[in-house]
Amino acid sequence: MDTLPVVRIRPQAQAESSLLNSLPPLALYVHVPWCVRKCPYCDFNSHQAPDTIPEADYLRALQADLEQALPLVWGRSIVSVFIGGGTPSLLSAAAVDELISLIRAYLPLQPYAEITLEANPGTAEAAKFAAYGRSGVNRLSLGIQSFNDRALLALGRVHDAQQAKAAIGFALDAVERVNLDVMYALPQQRVEEALLDINTALSFNTSHLSLYHLTLEPNTVFAKYPPPLPSDDESAAMQDALIELTAEQGYEHYEVSAYAQAGHQAVHNTNYWEFGDYLGIGPGAHSKLSFHDRIVRQARVRNPQRWMDQATTRDGSHLAEDRTVDAQDLPFEFMLNALRLRHGVPATYFEERTGQPLTTILPTIRQAIAKGLLDPHPTRIQASALGWRFLNDLQEMFLEVG
Repeated sequence: MDTLPVVRIRPQAQAESSLLNSLPPLALYVHVPWCVRKCPYCDFNSHQAPDTIPEADYLRALQADLEQALPLVWGRSIVSVFIGGGTPSLLSAAAVDELISLIRAYLPLQPYAEITLEANPGTAEAAKFAAYGRSGVNRLSLGIQSFNDRALLALGRVHDAQQAKAAIGFALDAVERVNLDVMYALPQQRVEEALLDINTALSFNTSHLSLYHLTLEPNTVFAKYPPPLPSDDESAAMQDALIELTAEQGYEHYEVSAYAQAGHQAVHNTNYWEFGDYLGIGPGAHSKLSFHDRIVRQARVRNPQRWMDQATTRDGSHLAEDRTVDAQDLPFEFMLNALRLRHGVPATYFEERTGQPLTTILPTIRQAIAKGLLDPHPTRIQASALGWRFLNDLQEMFLEVG
C-alpha cells in the first residue's frame, strides 16, 4: 500500500462531477499509529511502538501535513476533532497539548467542538487523562472490548478487567463525555458472558457505548488462524439482548453499532454517516473533501516513518492517493453511510452532498420501499426495521445506481 503512486486529480474527471451548491460540515481526523502491540483482530494502520515514541518528529510532520492541506479547506470551520489510532493515549500529556494547540492555530474550531481522543486502558493514568482534559479534549473513547480476563487474553489486549474499570473512572473524572468500545461474539464466549460485559459497561453510566460484533478482517492474525467463535444463533441472541438492555437503560440505538444517552450522539462519527467532509492527517489517514465541482478522496502513506519523512519534504509525496470521486460512485457511497443511521438522513442531503438530483436514486428507493426495506417517509431516507436488519442487502440495491 505504501508504494502506491500518487494519483493526481484529472481535469476531465472534475468536469464529469456534478455541482454542489453548498459544502457539508467538516471534521478533522488525526492518526496516531503506535500501539503497545498489535491485536490479532485489528486491521487498522497500527504499529508496535518503539521504545521511545518520536513525538517531536511526529508533531513536526503533522504540522507539515496540515499546512499542505490548508488550501483545500481554507475558511471552513471544524465541527469535531478525532484523535485516533493506534493508541493515542501513548502520547505524553505535553504532546497532546501541543497537538491541540497546533490544530487551534491553523483551523477555526466551532464553539464547543467535540474533541475526542482514543485511549487504551493499559496506558491509562489519572494525571494524564486530567491533563488531556485541560488541553481541550472533551471526549475520551476507551477500548475496553471486554471485562472478562480470559476474553481479553484471547483478544491480545494489554489490559485486564481491573485496569479497564480503573480507566473508566479516570476518564469520567477528566472529561464530560466518555465512550466505551465493547465487543461481543468473542472467541468461545457464551451468551451470559456477553451480557455480563454489557451490563458491566452500562453500570458506569457513560454517555456513549460502541458495541461491536467481532469480525475476522482480512490480513489479520485471526483471519489466518481463526479462533473458535460463537454460532450465528448465539451471536444473534447476544445482539438482541444487548439492544434490549441498552434501551431499558435509556440509550438510543442510533447507528448500527452506536448507542447514546439523549444528546450525546458522536458528532464526529455522525458526520461520516451523514456524508459530511473530513480532513485526515497522519500516517494512513483518509480524507473526503467537497468542492463546488467535485468530491476528492485522499489517503496518506501508511508507514509512520515514511509518512514523517515525506510529509516534511512538502512536495505532496506523503499522499498515497489523491483522486476525484467518479460521479457514478457517489449514490452508493452516500447510501452506504446514510442507511447506517437508524433514522436515516433528510432527503435533501442527497442532492446537497452529492450534487446529483434525488431522481438519480428514486427508482431504487421505490423498489426498496416495495420490498419493505425503506420507510415510505416523505422527507427522509430511512431504513425500515426490516431494512436495518438486512442492511447489507438494502445497501447493495444502490450499488448499480449512478
